[in-house]
Amino acid sequence: MTLWIVVAIVLLALALLAGWLLTLLGMPGNWLIVLAAAAYSALGPAEGRLALAFSTVVALLALAVVGEVLEFALGAVTAARAGGSRRAAVGALAGGVAGAVAGLFVGIPIPLIGPPIAAVLFAAVGALVGAYLAQRSMYEWREQRKAWEIGKAAFWGRLGGTLAKLVMGTVMVVVTVAALMAD
Repeated sequence: MTLWIVVAIVLLALALLAGWLLTLLGMPGNWLIVLAAAAYSALGPAEGRLALAFSTVVALLALAVVGEVLEFALGAVTAARAGGSRRAAVGALAGGVAGAVAGLFVGIPIPLIGPPIAAVLFAAVGALVGAYLAQRSMYEWREQRKAWEIGKAAFWGRLGGTLAKLVMGTVMVVVTVAALMAD
């Protein structure tokens, strides 16, 4: 094994981890996984145990698209069904990202899994607060119940969407590692 292959494998592993963590934060981490796998496939070993076939990159691309569709469908549909406005959707998005970052740093005091769990939960709470505040700013005080219902819908949509996309990201990492280990 040459130094170049070792460096390529380390860079791919770091990109897989970074992509998964970015997905956890509600960012486009699955696309980083696809790009890293495509780069490795193009620049890494062409054959052998550590080669990554182009068909694997295509499969990762399909999984990333499925993850995006699931995240969008769960996030948008739940808030829209509750009657959320575009302002509420933007508030949910901004609150979700802020909550995810805060959750990652605040964490839950469980080694290793505490910060990721907190990031997902704080993102959902952030979506709730963001959607609620944005929607409430459109209504008079007597309409707070409607804004609260939209906020709750944003919570469940964000939680479900993030978990669905994270599952796809996890599958993508597993597929990549399995493809590298296959003969």
